[in-house]
Amino acid sequence: MTATLENKNSAQNHSIYDVIIAGAGPVGLFLACELALAKCSVLVLEKAENPQSPLKQLPFGIRGLSAPTIEALYRRGLLEELEIHKHLKNPHQNAGTGARRQVGHFAGIPFYEGDIDTSQWKYRLPGSTETSLISEIEELETVLGRRAEALGAEIRRGFAITGFHQNGEGVTVQAGDHSFKGKWLVGCDGARSAVRKAGGFEFAGTEPEFTGYSTRIDIADPEKLKPGRNVTSTGMYLQSQPGYVMIQDFDGGAFHGSEKPITLEHLQEVLRRVSGTDVTISKLHIATTWTDRARQATTYRNGRVFLAGDAAHIHAPLGGQGLNLGLGDAMNLGWKLAATIREKAPESLLDSYFTERHPIGVHVLDWSRAQAAIMGPEPGARALNAIVRDLINTRDGATYFAGRVWGINTHYDLGGDHPLAGYSVPNFELEDGTKIGELMHDGRGILLDFNRNASLKSLAGEYQMKYVSGPAKEQLGLSAVLIRPDGFIAWASDSDPDYGQLQKAAARWL
Repeated sequence: MTATLENKNSAQNHSIYDVIIAGAGPVGLFLACELALAKCSVLVLEKAENPQSPLKQLPFGIRGLSAPTIEALYRRGLLEELEIHKHLKNPHQNAGTGARRQVGHFAGIPFYEGDIDTSQWKYRLPGSTETSLISEIEELETVLGRRAEALGAEIRRGFAITGFHQNGEGVTVQAGDHSFKGKWLVGCDGARSAVRKAGGFEFAGTEPEFTGYSTRIDIADPEKLKPGRNVTSTGMYLQSQPGYVMIQDFDGGAFHGSEKPITLEHLQEVLRRVSGTDVTISKLHIATTWTDRARQATTYRNGRVFLAGDAAHIHAPLGGQGLNLGLGDAMNLGWKLAATIREKAPESLLDSYFTERHPIGVHVLDWSRAQAAIMGPEPGARALNAIVRDLINTRDGATYFAGRVWGINTHYDLGGDHPLAGYSVPNFELEDGTKIGELMHDGRGILLDFNRNASLKSLAGEYQMKYVSGPAKEQLGLSAVLIRPDGFIAWASDSDPDYGQLQKAAARWL
């Protein structure tokens, strides 16, 4: 049975979809946007019937968006649709830290705006997007879902994937009694991914040190808990605002792994033990658990099946880097899969998804493990915490940690001799005031020619690239830049272009 016969009310009907995406979270929806932008037929299957959940809303669903994510949303005209960051400051910001503006943390150790030397980030031009912003999961899903559907993607809720089988032509996906056919399948279905499990992907990594709790509670005697983040001899608790408490209990992840219900009595016992007080919880409104388990798929592809987001990698949500890592996966995979489907690129282009994104995942998982290692209550962890705190309190240290947390120096090894190759393109402003990011809404590759070279214009036409010419207000000494659809630089030249190298880069990526 085909998808056409199973849903007569669907806005679109396809006997075979170009891509089926499992999961309608931010990663799956952003991937759907990228594919639909390139005129691919897309079906998103989401197991939850209702996308709304208290755990997706502030403050539970709050997430910090990093520089690569902000740039990606900006380059697709989506950033302007996000509203929360325009009037909301991080509710954790300045909690118990005085008047200095906290802009991030590492393992709970804050760094501050005035301590960061942005001049060390030489490729971030005036007029670039923000380095970090606040959003929430629900807002992202609303904006991305609206855009995906406007571009023609189908989103069907209440369809939990139970299995699939593939051959050389495509993938048949089972969702209960329903069957759907697609040329490709992408699992964006979270940490317990059904696609990953059914596809036999190895998920290697390390076990947790703690169970984390995010809670909204009523406390009879709130004065017994200190505001802000507090490390104790048995764990850590954070009271960011009245009634919202986060706890880390270094139990080796035992309670989270038990999948027992979170009762008021259990939570009160944990909070009393970790805080060292006899605080009383009078009402439990909502609570969820999480851990610092860190695992990553050893490959992101099995034939016609891919993994992205938490389906491909999990780690502690410290610093909110998991969402950003997943959205980066979607931006990287989307244009490559679309180019393959539209027969504008060989299937070998898809191999670069794993070679580029897996190392980024490795770095983020190690960053998460490092935070867990210095947050423990034992003397060794305390000693390491004190040393890292001293480093963060220096100008170079604050700049380094901010750059890592915000993804400022995200880089792909694309080969080539130019130091900018593999980095996100600076947001060049042209003479007429147009910025390069504003020209990327259609998802096409761009040949940016500052010197109006007729030969470059001809080559752009040959490869069906968007050709943009003319000087910029700040060119960083460059004469021409080849920009991939995801905004990363595939080739750059400071002087007369080497046409052979440019053609090689264009053939590889475009």
